[in-house]
Amino acid sequence: MNKFLNMNLWKNDSELFQLAKKELFVALVGDVMDKMGLLHQFLPQQIKPLNSEMVVIGRAMPVLEADVFSEKLEGTANPIMAKPFGLMFEALDSLKKDEVYICSGGSYNYAMWGGLMSTRATNLEAAGAVVNGFSRDTNEILRLDYPTFSGGTYAQDQGPRGKVIDYGIPIEFGGILVNPGDVVYGDRDGVLIVPAERVEEAFSLALEKARGEKSVQIALENGMSTVEAFETFGIM
Repeated sequence: MNKFLNMNLWKNDSELFQLAKKELFVALVGDVMDKMGLLHQFLPQQIKPLNSEMVVIGRAMPVLEADVFSEKLEGTANPIMAKPFGLMFEALDSLKKDEVYICSGGSYNYAMWGGLMSTRATNLEAAGAVVNGFSRDTNEILRLDYPTFSGGTYAQDQGPRGKVIDYGIPIEFGGILVNPGDVVYGDRDGVLIVPAERVEEAFSLALEKARGEKSVQIALENGMSTVEAFETFGIM
């Protein structure tokens, strides 16, 4: 067991997430996860925040989307096909405090997240939304300052084009497995998935690295060479 796992740096998720927002950034945690052997945990590069200052961190509530070709079908063998938006409303209403609505499975033909969804999620104190597709109602989301990460913005509605077919289950997002309870951590440089069973280790080591890097920065500002700094601190 790593020596940093019992430092009691935080007592619960809320404290961890506040620490991360105050002292960490996504690239640093990604570097630590590389050292842990978790080399493929970043979502695709095009997934970006609507506002470059937005940060999302919370527990994953995965949502599975699928493309359809009608808003409502009668006589279908699958009752979800007869429901506009499928299980989207149920998925949204299931969000808990500090959870992230993270959705994949559909195409880039429509928006998977919008303003009214952000309003509901804000009321539920959910942490943000990350979708493998587009978002819309950008002005409304920015007014709410609700952390939203997507592949871009596009006004076309998902109503007759996509449905949520399940939620609270493992999903694949750009080749990355996302399980319920994993930590989703994103800023302007990317979105990282931290497996639930490695959260304590990853963030403990990240906080140690962040605090060590401050010493390196001071040394470099005082004229130390990068070679000497790396030999002295083991961080760069």
